[in-house]
Amino acid sequence: MALTQEDVITALKECYDPEIPVNIVDLGLIYEVRMKPTDVPNLQGQAEDIEVEMTLTTPGCPSSQDISNQVQQRLLRMPGVGNATVNIVWYPQWTPERLSPEARKQLGIE
Repeated sequence: MALTQEDVITALKECYDPEIPVNIVDLGLIYEVRMKPTDVPNLQGQAEDIEVEMTLTTPGCPSSQDISNQVQQRLLRMPGVGNATVNIVWYPQWTPERLSPEARKQLGIE
């Protein structure tokens, strides 16, 4: 079964900013997920390389390296993933408007 972007997004919902009790997808930190077949097949067949473009809530986030590593490691544990790259970007800048309705409810913002 081929890996889908929905599979990737579902996996990323297991990643958290340690300072905020909401997953990074519902926080609105994930901007783009790109997938492309890798040149090296894995045991399950053709693998996909995944590149995630994401931001953080603030440029000075002390957990930036931890979050980036957490995302990469979670993706690499997925069957069918060859390589995972995480790019932290600052444009567009994150704002609270990017919070999902679920995140707003969790944080008591309504």
